[in-house]
Amino acid sequence: MDRDKEITKLVRVLQQTARMAFQSEWTGSGSRDAAALCVDRHNRILARLRELDPGLSSVFEPLAAESSLTAAAISCRQLASYFEDEIGWSSRVKQAYDSARDPKAFKEFWRKSAKDIQDLGEYMRECADEWARRRKAKAEAEDAPPKE
Repeated sequence: MDRDKEITKLVRVLQQTARMAFQSEWTGSGSRDAAALCVDRHNRILARLRELDPGLSSVFEPLAAESSLTAAAISCRQLASYFEDEIGWSSRVKQAYDSARDPKAFKEFWRKSAKDIQDLGEYMRECADEWARRRKAKAEAEDAPPKE
């Protein structure tokens, strides 16, 4: 298998591992076994990516065996993002992130891609902070005393 194709496959596994780890953590279904699996997967992929790109050794370290699901998820996402320029994100994911700022873009994303519930769930998780920020700002504006 050529280098670029292998890196793409490994990065996709990192992205999926991050999603599963975050979901397990958020839903409270994560066990010590799940964390150990995600940490082991991250460390094995990191070892292989270090063989393919020795420069990784100066930036990324293996996770400790007792690391949490959250630490594994964050590490997987960071490692995957290292290769973003090289392999790029899938157009569906990129379109979902971009549509967070534009309602028309979201409708187009929904029409074309969000039939898969996983895409919708990922979109919602990525947008949750922005939605919460806007809701808080709106509530604060409503509670503020009127200007004279």
